[in-house]
Amino acid sequence: MRYIFLLLKMGVSQASEDSMKILLIYPYCLEARLHAEEVSVPPIGIYYVGALLKQNNYDVEILNWYDVNKTPEVIRETLAEKQPDIIGFSVLHANRWGAIEIAGIARQLDPGVRIVFGGIGATFLWEHLLTHFNAVDFVVIGEGEKSFLCLVRWIESGAQEGLQDIRGIAFRHGQSAVRTADAELIADLDELPNPARYFDYQHVASTRGCPGRCSFCGSPRFWGNSVRFHSPGYFVAQLEFLYKKGVTFFFFSDDTFTIKKDHVIEICKRIIENGLNITWVAISRVNYVNEEALYWMRKAGCTQISYGVESGSERIRNIVFKKNIKRDQIKRAFELTTSYGILSRGYFIYGSPGETWATIDETLDLIREIRPLSAIFYILDLFPGTELYSDFLKRTGHTDEIWRNKIEDVLYFETDPELDQQQILDFGAKLRDEFHKGLAGFVNSIELNNREALFPFHSDFLSRLAMTFSHGDYAGVDAIKEKIKIAEQLFKRSLKYHPNHRAYLGLGMIKQQNRELYQSAQVLMEGIEHFPESEQLNLCLGINYMNTGEYHKALDCLLKFEDSRDTIHYIARCYEALGDRENHLAFLKKL
Repeated sequence: MRYIFLLLKMGVSQASEDSMKILLIYPYCLEARLHAEEVSVPPIGIYYVGALLKQNNYDVEILNWYDVNKTPEVIRETLAEKQPDIIGFSVLHANRWGAIEIAGIARQLDPGVRIVFGGIGATFLWEHLLTHFNAVDFVVIGEGEKSFLCLVRWIESGAQEGLQDIRGIAFRHGQSAVRTADAELIADLDELPNPARYFDYQHVASTRGCPGRCSFCGSPRFWGNSVRFHSPGYFVAQLEFLYKKGVTFFFFSDDTFTIKKDHVIEICKRIIENGLNITWVAISRVNYVNEEALYWMRKAGCTQISYGVESGSERIRNIVFKKNIKRDQIKRAFELTTSYGILSRGYFIYGSPGETWATIDETLDLIREIRPLSAIFYILDLFPGTELYSDFLKRTGHTDEIWRNKIEDVLYFETDPELDQQQILDFGAKLRDEFHKGLAGFVNSIELNNREALFPFHSDFLSRLAMTFSHGDYAGVDAIKEKIKIAEQLFKRSLKYHPNHRAYLGLGMIKQQNRELYQSAQVLMEGIEHFPESEQLNLCLGINYMNTGEYHKALDCLLKFEDSRDTIHYIARCYEALGDRENHLAFLKKL
């Protein structure tokens, strides 16, 4: 291939004080998020791009600037300090304007810096970006690792010719924006260097592509019509590198992690064999899940699977959205997932073509049938690269010029005279409210697999779920009644399966808050028998004894951790209550 020839011709850069400085930036979104975690994590692709550059001895740094707009002075200060030769931006649709603004600042500071946009947001708006934003010099289209490396080599060489021979890029030619031939997809993903050798992150992926053709998703056009796989060995080695750096929780970001059963099982077995004590969440489709894979996923640390259900209306789900999934497949996937002690989360989209109160009721009926333990509700967005966006352009006569407006997205309902904003708000309020009202019943209906090997995992699952009601996402939701009672029942059920630190602590705290101090002490002492080194259990029991005036017993618990900042305050209070002025003052000095 021509671009491989260019790589060989230009040779391998040698890192030195004079080598090119490259920044890869994940920019901020235009709009603030209620939940920052939705936009706070750079896509895994930016780490692969960085790793390939690092492997080729370039000076590369990745900046996660998802919230840098809160301290905008940092942008100028950092760019002035680092003086990059090339800046690559990872562009989604929501952070497009963040990238444009940072690129403009970079160009002001150094007119010679070369600006490259890549990612799904740039891929489908390459012509628009190059036409309207002079700060953007190049766009990498689609899968970007090799194309970006070739482009860096070309820039470094100072060549005036040959740019058109680099596949998978776009640039200005005179007054026009032009693109080169598509880059060939990387057939063997294991050819790519392992990003975990160079960077720390939590989002990982063992595949690229999705078997689905959903009309609201850009993945089919971005990745092509096939799914490509890292080998299980490559993927688990990546996890192990990160695990040894202290990362113990992962987001498996594959569009459909469970697409190939044997691939999933091999990954899970290797995680277990390599002693990786990790937890992780995944995404899948309801028609690509089975019991054997779920069994091994749970044993390997999977705690949640998210499924795109989208709508209870068969017409919306399969004709409008083209999900091509059946109601019985949805029901089976959620039942199986929950039965293996994995939290089943459903994605739902509302405000779509043909949405009415009747279709909203169909979605609620489906929710009551499948009993998800978590649900995310989205208003339908139209994004470039999707079938629904193409339909929008044909329907309305709009062009990509709409993105010159300072917006993140186009909401479908704004383009449909049959829908209005208040109606959409009412749809969303009812969906969320009815889901929350049904949660207690969903929890009571949980039936877990009776395989004894899974009992410790069932205990973990139930205690995690309990915490969401007592201290987590559901604790502040008014529509959920008797949250503490639900949590208490789940903690008790957890301990019937296996001793669990979280369950002992949670149940002990609930008893303590209810002033059932004797019962709380009994639960906490039982927990300490199983987990004697637990500071949390000992601290909670110590506080319990303080509440009953048993300060010597409290000190027996607290002094085990006398150097911990969490316990020093309570130790000082105990000595004060006992009239031991010397020790009271000694521990106050430690604060």
